[in-house]
Amino acid sequence: MTGVPATRISRGAWAWAIFEGARNPYVILITIYVFMPYFATVMVPDPVQGQLLVASYGKIGGWIVAFTAPFLGAAIDHSGRRKPLLAMVTMLMVPLIYSLWWARPDGSGMTQGMVVGVAISITVLFAYSEVLHNSLLERAAGSAGAARVSALGLGLGSASSVLMLIFVMWAFALPGKTDWSFIPALPLFGLDSATHEPDRIVGPIVAVGLALGVLPLLWWTPDYPTRGVSPLTALKAGLAELRGMFRELGKYRDPAIFIGARMLYTDGKTSILFFAGVYAAGAMQWGGLEMLGYGIIVSIFGVIGGFSAGWIDHRLGPKRAVQFELAVTLVALAGWLGVSRDTIFYTLPYDAATASPLWDGPMFRTLPELVFIGFACMLGVFITAAYASSRTLMTRLAPPEKSGAFFGLYALSGTATMWLGPLLVEIFTSRFESQRAGFIPVAGLLVLGVLLLGKVRGGGRTS
Repeated sequence: MTGVPATRISRGAWAWAIFEGARNPYVILITIYVFMPYFATVMVPDPVQGQLLVASYGKIGGWIVAFTAPFLGAAIDHSGRRKPLLAMVTMLMVPLIYSLWWARPDGSGMTQGMVVGVAISITVLFAYSEVLHNSLLERAAGSAGAARVSALGLGLGSASSVLMLIFVMWAFALPGKTDWSFIPALPLFGLDSATHEPDRIVGPIVAVGLALGVLPLLWWTPDYPTRGVSPLTALKAGLAELRGMFRELGKYRDPAIFIGARMLYTDGKTSILFFAGVYAAGAMQWGGLEMLGYGIIVSIFGVIGGFSAGWIDHRLGPKRAVQFELAVTLVALAGWLGVSRDTIFYTLPYDAATASPLWDGPMFRTLPELVFIGFACMLGVFITAAYASSRTLMTRLAPPEKSGAFFGLYALSGTATMWLGPLLVEIFTSRFESQRAGFIPVAGLLVLGVLLLGKVRGGGRTS
């Protein structure tokens, strides 16, 4: 990338990034675009109740992570090795994700409660994998290469998600709905659309990708040396260290302020992602095919965001990079919310009944749809870039000898209050009876995070 020092990315760093590429499709395919929308609107006949169940599993999972992830991070600082525990956590996630295949519409395979229980378990394990994976970043890439490899990982995560979404659309969603010669006449593998097997197959697809993606990391990414202490001893030492850290937060002023700021703005970013599908389906009246196409396009721009973060970090420094990325996110959010099926920029009317289609295709044929997707692509670029730049900033601010503990707190800042954004959206949506109004507190969380981030010292262009 232009402007970034041309240092070679090692095999271990590539393996670290590949695992990120295998983890992220769970968020894109399961949480945002395919499985959870199916669960909330089909398995749960009442969409309002479905949204409440989805919010509930996120809330409960967030509480569990809040009380455990920091302890995990502190303990691994004392035990040393991360990879054996990461392998165990991943191998627990794989069958749980795969099991979503049996979440049939009538509940005969998995009940609604079982799906919620599985989702809570995956949420917790996913956060643990984040703590362990992030704590290996500097070991894999070194301080000088952390920004590039962090951005590479998120870029690969978006790229693999795009490929999986394209495959699902080509193999299962488009067959029977278009006469294009390169589209199969019927869904592959005999999948039955009537029982929503194309929606449920993403569980096995993501699970297999995750199982394969962890192997290069286990083989090639260097681990920390073992310190020869038992897990219980490491946990006790970690707990003592966390107590001391909280008592002496004044010594770690800047990483502490950053973690607080990230908690606010990540709640805002996560809420945008969490409700992106729900809002798009309502505002644009899109169905399953359009949602797959929407997910593919936005995820492609997420790839751009992941790869551009390293360049932005280098040009501005990770702190200013995060501030810039969040500012553009706010602008894009305002534009995105200003579009509906018959309105552009809040006030300009558009009559789809009288306007000529912009192209002869199966979806996205009107101007509002294209404008809506354009702003969504901006959100995809800069939300993804902000995730990558935030992780780089954490590596700059955290004391190296306490990286595990601080990445535990980092994971906490991203998940412990993940229930707050959905709760605020629910309150504002109900109060004003408007999907658009529900995003007012989301913008507020982003603004508060930017303001608090301004009080952080450090995180400039040099380490």
